[in-house]
Amino acid sequence: MTLPAAPARHRLILIVYTAAIFTSALLLFSVQPLFTKMVLPRLGGSPAVWSVAMVFFQSLLLGGYAYAHYLMQLRSRVMPVVIHLLLLAVALLTLPLSISSSFGDPPASGYAFWLLGLFMVSIGLPFFALAANNPLLQAWFVRTGHPQGNDPYFLYASSNIGSFLALLSYPVLLEPMFSLRTQNMIWTSGYGLLILLIAGCGVLLLKSPALVVAAPGEGEADAPAPSWALRARWIFLAAVPSGLLIAVTAHISTDIASAPLLWVMPLSLYLLTWVLVFQSRPLLPHKWMLLAQPVAIAVVIVLLAIGGEQNLLLTLGGNLLCFFIIAMACHGELASARPAAKHLTGYYVALSFGGMVGGLFAGLIAPFTFSWIAEYPILIALAVLCRPSGEERFAKYTGWYWLLLAIAAVVLIGPAWTTGKMFSWMDDNRVGVIKGIAVVIMILAVLLRINRARLLAIVVLALVMIRVYPADDGRVETVRSFFGVHKIVVTTNGQYHVLMHGTTIHGAEKVLNDDGTPVTGRPEPISYYHKDGGIGDAIAAMRARKGGPLRVAVIGLGSGSLACASQPGEDWKFFEIDQTMVDTARDPKYFTYVSKCEPDMKPVIGDARLTFAREPDGIYDMIIVDAYSSDAIPIHLATEEAMEIYKDKLAPHGAVVMHVSNRHLELASVVVGIADANDLKSWVFNEDSGRDAEYIFSTNVVISARSADDVGTLATSSKWALTEPEDGERVWTDDYSNVLGAVWRRLREGE
Repeated sequence: MTLPAAPARHRLILIVYTAAIFTSALLLFSVQPLFTKMVLPRLGGSPAVWSVAMVFFQSLLLGGYAYAHYLMQLRSRVMPVVIHLLLLAVALLTLPLSISSSFGDPPASGYAFWLLGLFMVSIGLPFFALAANNPLLQAWFVRTGHPQGNDPYFLYASSNIGSFLALLSYPVLLEPMFSLRTQNMIWTSGYGLLILLIAGCGVLLLKSPALVVAAPGEGEADAPAPSWALRARWIFLAAVPSGLLIAVTAHISTDIASAPLLWVMPLSLYLLTWVLVFQSRPLLPHKWMLLAQPVAIAVVIVLLAIGGEQNLLLTLGGNLLCFFIIAMACHGELASARPAAKHLTGYYVALSFGGMVGGLFAGLIAPFTFSWIAEYPILIALAVLCRPSGEERFAKYTGWYWLLLAIAAVVLIGPAWTTGKMFSWMDDNRVGVIKGIAVVIMILAVLLRINRARLLAIVVLALVMIRVYPADDGRVETVRSFFGVHKIVVTTNGQYHVLMHGTTIHGAEKVLNDDGTPVTGRPEPISYYHKDGGIGDAIAAMRARKGGPLRVAVIGLGSGSLACASQPGEDWKFFEIDQTMVDTARDPKYFTYVSKCEPDMKPVIGDARLTFAREPDGIYDMIIVDAYSSDAIPIHLATEEAMEIYKDKLAPHGAVVMHVSNRHLELASVVVGIADANDLKSWVFNEDSGRDAEYIFSTNVVISARSADDVGTLATSSKWALTEPEDGERVWTDDYSNVLGAVWRRLREGE
């Protein structure tokens, strides 16, 4: 027997190990948004970059956990400490973080695998070393003889607190306050501090009595190894929320901004669930989460059925809250099934393997398999199987469910009953009826508390009904690429073809006249590109100022609407990152702008920051920047350095037109700021057309030029306002951007 360690030594061990695990997690999860933001410009700021990054992080996390597991199989207690400190020191030599110089421009295809290689070569070693720390330090802690060593899983909660704070602080503190370069140096300094803390952990371990190390936990020597069936359930319970993390991120990120700001939110909630379920006294009891999980599944189905573009809070908050509840239920099951400390590292390997499987499915397999974000409803259905069997434990709550059913009936039927239109609307809205039935069935399934197998069947039925009727009117075709899911909607009367990305319209064409006859001849640009809108007005003014044909560069093709803004004798060149967009715009069954107005168009494929920079200087009379993914913006096209490139390519009296219409971000002041930094003056157009029913929308446009004479009549037009940079607003650069500030300004405008 060994003598008990002094209380002071126990306190020191707890402090040092907690600090090391917390710091490691802080660094591990702050590097994710930091390095992903560094990589974003290479691929147009696509939200898919984050999904692929998550696959990389989850895969390397598995590698780190496996390394820790096998390292702790060594009989020597000195070798694990020496080997790991040596690994950390070698990784330190690769810092500060940087994009590997061996990787050039992205390829024409295979973006995901190119990105995985880029991440591996650039940050693979330091991330791998960090990934091993959590299970390795917990295993060391068990062997120090600390009184809490029998159940060290509370340290996992500490780890995830660090991860949660790292991600939450990034968009709120780090991104608005510091440039990427400064963030990188802070992170590198933190890595050096971590090595000292882990060295301290190693010293405390090596000073522990040898017999304590040999007996890691009282009464655990005979603890049976987990069965393979239990390990498989661990993997499944970890895979579903991990896949949902990427799926829900893809679902919501198409509607806001392609920057770490929004992507951080689901991951932060994901980490928070780990913190909560491994608390010794959980703040949210597991039985509550199991009760709420079917309701969360039902709410997701309702949101998928009704859509959420009319209400940002409903779309974002509803999906995130439901994801949190579902992940809490899954992770709560994992926490309740954790093994004795003797099998700790193997448990973490299973968890990380499940996380990698879920990530691979949602981040790599699904985008190449489905033409829409099918992985989201699929994983929602699989979440039903994460519930424990024998749910009769909740039978005592049946009375409450019937009360909720009565309330739901009043809410759903009451308004229709009082207006006398309870059933008449069904004849006019067949799709709405189908979706309504799916939603009601799902609600009833939840309220009646049927068993797991039947609940799964009903969830699948409801999702299939919603998918079969994907829009409230018209016909929809979907096209998916690395850069997102595009929808081509044919309205009910067949009069318009509409291009959508997420919930945002990116172009439209009128194909039938009001009398039902086909539109013939050269199609008229509508949506944001109508002749009376900001972009149309700018084109007309620049053409009049020059008094001759224009030479124009357009960044972003969309439906090809601007192809028909050209005139004979003019030279228009289009730059587009997504080949599927080019194929869609060229196909006459979708849109005819290109086939009728620019049939010989040869768009330049690739990220415009790379391809446009190769254009000759001083040749374009007009540069139109109109590159969006849903309401997301490729930030690297709206920086001081980007505007410098545009300016270099302008002819002596040319102008840059930037389309900044956005529901969630105020971007006009950003463009004014980057233009002013390049000694350009800016005029802002912001007008509501009042013709949404004709698919002619209000536009927010900024035109920037060297002088007022360069923009002709726009300088004196009442529709255009000469605008100066806002005091105190920091200019966006390749090294600094503040998406949260743009969101805040838009919210402030709404007030």
